[in-house]
Order: sequence, then structure tokens, then C-alpha cells
Amino acid sequence: MDILTLFLWAVTGTAFIVSVIKDKNKTLNSMKMARGMMKTMVGEIIGILLLIGLMLTFIPPETINSVMGKTNVLISTIASAAVGSITLIPAFVAFPLVGSLTDAGLNIVPAVAFLSTLTMVGVVTFPLEKQEFGFKFTAVRNFLSFGFAIIIALVMGVLM
Repeated sequence: MDILTLFLWAVTGTAFIVSVIKDKNKTLNSMKMARGMMKTMVGEIIGILLLIGLMLTFIPPETINSVMGKTNVLISTIASAAVGSITLIPAFVAFPLVGSLTDAGLNIVPAVAFLSTLTMVGVVTFPLEKQEFGFKFTAVRNFLSFGFAIIIALVMGVLM
């Protein structure tokens, strides 16, 4: 384990102990609520992880690398951003997926574009957001989010 992971475990453990000392009943109730939430999500998590595994099994790393790894970075970045914009995956599943794709040879720039648009742009949720906030706000927010996702991806490509 790296130092950051150990640090996060230490902070989490300390906060848990402080919480138990401060109010044991609230802490236990929170743990029960978290267990209930996890029970409802575990099926989705396993299903998505199985889909990721199947995808990486049927699409060999060489294919991912040839299509998205060594091709024109700008084109693959825009394509990845477009796919991320229309995909609806929980963020806690998206991070391992992108990690697996980069391990398989996906260039970091398209990977960041995919991940950024996945969490920032909502084509699938556009109708609901339009209903709540109005068309203009929703369109501008999605357009700006897409643009900033591309900029973030390109900056990450320079930094990495």
C-alpha cells in the first residue's frame, strides 16, 4: 500500500473511533444505514464490474491501444468525451473502469476526457435537468462542461 492509502485509512479509523466515543448510538445507526445502502448497490456494482471484465476480455488490450491509444489524440479525446457524455455510470464504477482502460493501453488524455464528461455532462439526464432548471441553463451548463472536460483532459496530458 502506498502512503496516501495508509494515511486515508488512518484518518478514517481515527474519525470512526472519535464518532463512537462521541455518540455510540448515532454511529451504530449510521453503520446500519450504510449497510442497507450497500445491500441495494452491491448487485449493481458486481454487474458493472462483470461487464467491465467481459469488455476487457472480448476487446483485447491491443485493440484498445490501436483504436484509442496511438491514434490521433485529439480525435480519440473527442470520441471518448462524446461516449462519456451519453453514458450513465456511477462515478465509483467509472474510476476503476478508466484505470483498467489505461492499464490496457488507453492514452491518458482520452481516458480523462471520458471520465470528466461522464461525471460533468448529462445527455441522458438532460430532459430531467431541463424540466428543473430550464432549457437555456441546462444547454449552457452541458456545453461548458463538455468544453472544460476537453481542456482538463488536454492539461492532464501535458502534466502526465
